[in-house]
Amino acid sequence: MKPGDAAAWMLSEIDREGCLYQDDVVDYLVKHGAEDLLRENADGNLAVGTRVLTAFRRLTETDVVWVKPDRYWRFRVAEDEPGREARG
Repeated sequence: MKPGDAAAWMLSEIDREGCLYQDDVVDYLVKHGAEDLLRENADGNLAVGTRVLTAFRRLTETDVVWVKPDRYWRFRVAEDEPGREARG
């Protein structure tokens, strides 16, 4: 699996479900043998790798935001401030 394939799947999941949790992306990549697209974060947990995040950002630059406290992506709403990260 290539980073672009993972990013396209991520966007399709957000289209289908309305949001996508980082843990679900990690599970998907592990189940599909794409551990090379993951990284270990500062807490020692698996997280989505930079190559996938870069490809995903290219697909969704203005449409999707990251909700950091709950570790998920969702479509941008009118109340969101400019930028990539939602405020809660």
